[in-house]
Amino acid sequence: MTDASANTAPAKPAKKSGRPSALKLLLNNTLATGGLIVFAIIIVIALLAPILPLQPPNVTDPSVRLSPPLTDGHLLGTDALGRDLLSRLIWGTRVSLAVGVSATLIAAFFGSLIGLVAGYAGGRTDNILMRGIDMVMAFPYILLALAIVAVLGPGLLNALYAIAVVNIPFFARNIRGMTLGLSRREFVDAARLSGKSHFAILFGEVLPNVLPVIIITMSTTIGWMILETAGLSFLGLGAQPPQADLGSMLGDGRKVLFTDAYVSMVPGLMIFALVMSINLLGDGIRDVLDPRLKSGALARPGARTAVKREDTPARGQKPGTVLDVQDMRTEFHIGGSIYKAVGGIDIHMRQGECVGLVGRSGSGKSVTAMSLMGLVPTPPGRIAGGAAWLDNEDLFAASDERIRQLRGGAVSHVFQDPLSTLHPLFTVGDQLVEAIQAHQPLSKRRRARRRQHFWNRFASPMRPSG
Repeated sequence: MTDASANTAPAKPAKKSGRPSALKLLLNNTLATGGLIVFAIIIVIALLAPILPLQPPNVTDPSVRLSPPLTDGHLLGTDALGRDLLSRLIWGTRVSLAVGVSATLIAAFFGSLIGLVAGYAGGRTDNILMRGIDMVMAFPYILLALAIVAVLGPGLLNALYAIAVVNIPFFARNIRGMTLGLSRREFVDAARLSGKSHFAILFGEVLPNVLPVIIITMSTTIGWMILETAGLSFLGLGAQPPQADLGSMLGDGRKVLFTDAYVSMVPGLMIFALVMSINLLGDGIRDVLDPRLKSGALARPGARTAVKREDTPARGQKPGTVLDVQDMRTEFHIGGSIYKAVGGIDIHMRQGECVGLVGRSGSGKSVTAMSLMGLVPTPPGRIAGGAAWLDNEDLFAASDERIRQLRGGAVSHVFQDPLSTLHPLFTVGDQLVEAIQAHQPLSKRRRARRRQHFWNRFASPMRPSG
């Protein structure tokens, strides 16, 4: 018999404190928070360069050339031409940031546009666009960037164009794959049947779904752009004298690397701090935009539902029952909210009995069945109370190894659309034998016989009945 009244109402939150905000999720990530702080400090200093009490970055003074750090008037020292390193570092960081962000925006715009059109249109349009992308990707990106700068001529603006062009395929490939899957979804078909134009569907239905991927890709690409621009400037193809960026400062310090290493170390450490902070922040943004993390599931689901019972029924299994569920409560903890999916249910099954759970969608029928064997994913699910006795054994108190032995042996579940759980690279027979062998060790010969049995049972043509 069942206590159906506890399972007929839809799950409701016990408290409504809301899901964690994007900023809260980001700040919960220690590394991302550190990256955000460092990156913000660098940006603020770079933006304040015109009003900071700095010496002119391009003024030379041979009388103080190669002054070491902490020299009076030169906190970080001077280079081989007597230029103040602190001033050049701040102004050079400003230039490198501007080039990196600009190149990222250009690559993201054109690459995403190509990926969206190719993935949505398909057919000949997809082939033409992606074969062009393949041609660009056939060349090592740094060599292609060098070739573009060689054709256009040295200069910071030309280096920006070169870096942007070689990174367009990276965006196009990622966005094309996402768009290809989304363009076959039901909501796109519904929009098409409603009479929307291709332009409206592409930018009104598909783009919002791939926008998080674009943002994530941009956040992790800015660091690469800065490194690539610094590499071109280091080779003399980017910023031209007397203009400074981090790469050109590294190139200037190369000449005195063994006698005055600090000239190279100052821009090198800034590149390290800048790129590392951007990468850490980008990883944090990627995690925040992950749908599972936005829902409050901050970790990968475990192999078994967490059991955190506030109380356990004092009495044991009811005599004469095979399965005795007593006041079982299952909850979902999402952010600061608690959703009571199963609010206290009793099931008493005797040998040979069949029990049916009846209720509307969302009433907790599946969660009730999955809770018995710990199949509710944690996070966000957990067993909050009650007990489930099977042959005088409390399932919620059993070890993980014991639950693994019972799954598929003493207790089995057949869910809706079970074919979706089959592995596409193995035969059905092999997978059925694998499930049996998990509970009944089989010799090689017996495995082959079982496999052949399943083949004859399921794969042979059906014979007409007499």
